[in-house]
Amino acid sequence: MFNGPWLRELGRLPWGIVVVITALTGFGLVVLYSAAGGSFSPWAMKQGLRFGVLIVAMLGLAMVRPDRWLKLAWPIYGVTLLGLVGVELLGRVRGGSQRWLDIGIIQLQPSEFMKLAIVLVLAHYYQHLPRGYETRARALWPPLALIAVPAGLVMLQPDLGTALAISFGGIVMLFLAGVRIWLFVGAGLAGAAALPLVWNLLHDYQRKRVLIFLDPASDPRGAGYHITQSKIAIGSGGLTGKGFLNGTQSHLDYLPELHTDFVFATMAEEWGLLGGLFIILGFGIILAWGISVALKARSRFQRLLALGMTATLFFYLAINMMMVMGLAPVVGIPLPLISYGGSAMMTVLILIGLIMGVARENTRPKE
Repeated sequence: MFNGPWLRELGRLPWGIVVVITALTGFGLVVLYSAAGGSFSPWAMKQGLRFGVLIVAMLGLAMVRPDRWLKLAWPIYGVTLLGLVGVELLGRVRGGSQRWLDIGIIQLQPSEFMKLAIVLVLAHYYQHLPRGYETRARALWPPLALIAVPAGLVMLQPDLGTALAISFGGIVMLFLAGVRIWLFVGAGLAGAAALPLVWNLLHDYQRKRVLIFLDPASDPRGAGYHITQSKIAIGSGGLTGKGFLNGTQSHLDYLPELHTDFVFATMAEEWGLLGGLFIILGFGIILAWGISVALKARSRFQRLLALGMTATLFFYLAINMMMVMGLAPVVGIPLPLISYGGSAMMTVLILIGLIMGVARENTRPKE
């Protein structure tokens, strides 16, 4: 197992990115430790143990050649879709939403894996589609259906944030595959015309989130409480923050969901703008690396896979940070590697592991 060829394959992995990932996660553990009032329990210890296991799994996935994922794309999509159907039939309700499958030893959230499965299956689809056919009607309906079915099932849970993430990943894949820009413009205009219908289909709490996004001050003690307290925490941090363990919004329980969706606000209060720039710089390095890997990819599938996974990671980051700063409605998207939670961390590390597999393939001698 530890012979020369195996060591050579390990040497092809982008270890610099592993260091960046570890640094970001370590900073996240410091934030979770502070959020718990200076205690490893209940969040930091569990998060650290998860990371230890999942980073090994990430490196294992990086050792798998991308051609294997090309063959497994449809089975992965099919199994994940069945998982979403299973959630509707047998799923466990938590926090008012039915999103988890309890299989005894672990609780799985199939919608998280669909964010990756949609990229895999569309990369497979366009790998085998002849060039120039991307915008033809017959070639458009299959990928649109592949996106719409899981997004619709996730909306039933209801989970608007994850449904948007799945849709975003799918639409980005269509764009990257070469679908003409005028179709996106037309779809955008059609979507704008359908907004009244979409508004009627939203749940009451989802409508309230949109209204509060437009005017948080209209209900500062009710629906607008989350975003109001988040802005106060971020603003009070200033340039360098109040100092480690000295946050008031978080430690005095003014900031809801301080360890999950609003962990960036928890961090910003104590570490200020400098802490936020550290997170942005770290993920900026990862995103730039993902794009670089895609540009060097040796097949259409590998290029679309790397770009699609990079775009999915960007969606996580952009929506969470915009959400906590009041620039987007609150939709329950965690901050990768920083927010507490196993499903989100697993998804992000699998995502990065798949990009690493393409990066390793780029360094292999051409056969």
